[in-house]
Amino acid sequence: MTNNIFLQAVEFIWQEADMLDHGELDAWLDLWDESGLYIIPIKSDLCSEEYINHLNYAYDNATMRQLRVSILQNGESISTHPPAKTVRTIGSFRLLEKDEQSVKIRCAQHLREYRKDALKLYSSHIEYQLILDDGQFRILQKVVKLVNSDNALMGIGYIL
Repeated sequence: MTNNIFLQAVEFIWQEADMLDHGELDAWLDLWDESGLYIIPIKSDLCSEEYINHLNYAYDNATMRQLRVSILQNGESISTHPPAKTVRTIGSFRLLEKDEQSVKIRCAQHLREYRKDALKLYSSHIEYQLILDDGQFRILQKVVKLVNSDNALMGIGYIL
């Protein structure tokens, strides 16, 4: 059971990365549990209960995720125009916790962004908390811990 749920979760995470790289943002929204949180902390050494009490680059509930996607799709922000082209490479998966209905997985991500004739690299550790809903995974929490989160970041106009 451990290998099966772990491999299914890894495949789900790869699918999410592919959706983001190809601009399938409405499909990406459908991956989330209604109560899910998308978090990009500035301080990467916090535990998940502490994010709410600290400044974050993102701390998005369902409403904020929808707003973020709407801004990206409509080009309503200078940081989203022109849109970035991205390629994610995800690996080093580790199963942290599991039960019959949920898994917690940590992985590494290298995200390449090409925008305005510049190529940038963002490296991070990502922690996913996934739950099974009618046999399908849903994201309950995604925490993107950028390795350089405490440095100045140039306008990230896409979803990490």
